[in-house]
Amino acid sequence: RGGPRGRGRGRGRGRGRGKEDQKEWVPVTKLGRLVREGKIDKLESIYLFSLPIKEFEIIDFFLGAALNDEVLKIMPVQKQTRAGQRTRFKAFVAIGDNNGHIG
Repeated sequence: RGGPRGRGRGRGRGRGRGKEDQKEWVPVTKLGRLVREGKIDKLESIYLFSLPIKEFEIIDFFLGAALNDEVLKIMPVQKQTRAGQRTRFKAFVAIGDNNGHIG
């Protein structure tokens, strides 16, 4: 029961990805390989064909340091357990480059 990670506790702590583990990006998807090779030069050409972006490195490649995040709302949610109530928090966050790209 629970598997190697336990029962879902303790994940999601901290903020963002650390800078200490900057590795070379090895694309997994075909879209990632096309971006890495420079055959797709802007984000709009991906949106034009409604291609799913499954690697976060694609966004980092195009937007990189231009990304900003804004926390819109934080609200508590409760789950009833045998031992009482378990409170967690749900956050609505907008991330974009202040140039029409938002996610």
